[in-house]
Amino acid sequence: MWKTKTLAILLIATFSVLTISCGDKKKQPPAPKGDSDWKYFGLASPGKTPALFSPEIVSTRRNERDFTISPAGNVMFFSMVLPGNTLSVILYLRFDGFFWSEPKVTTFSGQYSDMEPAFSPDGNKLFFASNRPNGIGDKNDDYDIWYIENTEKGWSTPINVGSPVNTEKNESYPSVASDGTLYFTTERKDSIGGEDIFYSSYKDGKYLTPVNLGEPVNTTFQEFNAFVAPDKSYLIFSSIGREDDLGEGDLYISHRIQDNLWSEPKNMGTNINSDKLDYCPFVSPEGKFLFFTSQRIDPALKVPNYKNLPRILQLADGVENGLGNIFWVEFEK
Repeated sequence: MWKTKTLAILLIATFSVLTISCGDKKKQPPAPKGDSDWKYFGLASPGKTPALFSPEIVSTRRNERDFTISPAGNVMFFSMVLPGNTLSVILYLRFDGFFWSEPKVTTFSGQYSDMEPAFSPDGNKLFFASNRPNGIGDKNDDYDIWYIENTEKGWSTPINVGSPVNTEKNESYPSVASDGTLYFTTERKDSIGGEDIFYSSYKDGKYLTPVNLGEPVNTTFQEFNAFVAPDKSYLIFSSIGREDDLGEGDLYISHRIQDNLWSEPKNMGTNINSDKLDYCPFVSPEGKFLFFTSQRIDPALKVPNYKNLPRILQLADGVENGLGNIFWVEFEK
């Protein structure tokens, strides 16, 4: 996760906050009848090579991360981080049966730093991380895990997950299994090496004491931003500093052997990982695509020629300019 500070004035000048159910300006072409790929703007599959997802709409020259799709496939959420990490907001797009809306700021976001949205597998809850007040902890930059509930009247106001999940430390990047188990990132006394991946089982409507996922997933290096499969059969996460790290942080996958025993994590390779930070994984509800955030730079712009102003401007103005972008690729677990 990123530490950010609130900057409501800047946000008000930049965005207008709208409800998820409001009428939106139509942006995308109508979906082909009978074509299931309306869920992805009707875009052709990226195949085995990662590609920018929806350039200029979702992936722009700004800083985007944390992509997720509702189980029904008709709502997308992602985060946008403002310059200087001053604020992070959660945006959404909705499909109305004919068109996709333009990205809009969600009703619950905009005043504080909100990021890392994640649906429960049944679609009834949307979890996210936020430094909003009334959390657990007394620091302005303390991040807790929150959620909103889908009710008959629409989405509820944000609810803090509470103790024992949230503490005075940062808790971030929630991911929820079908049995309610909550996986998240935090740094605690029983961490193996800085930020680790923890889980909290859900029983009788309550979260139990979080448990460090342990080795071999967690190491003396940094492990963070884990996506868990709904059936808990696999886990995709980011790690920085491992011997096989290709750059500034890579995506790894580990498969569950039994209960909470996991296989040795495997680097997802040069086809997915880059020499920059690759993180924030999410697998589409039907399991077909892996979405992730990458700070990679367009290879065509890596040729040094910094006395050439047009080249410099091209690098600065391009989508793959080193800020976060959403990529997608066909997924095989």
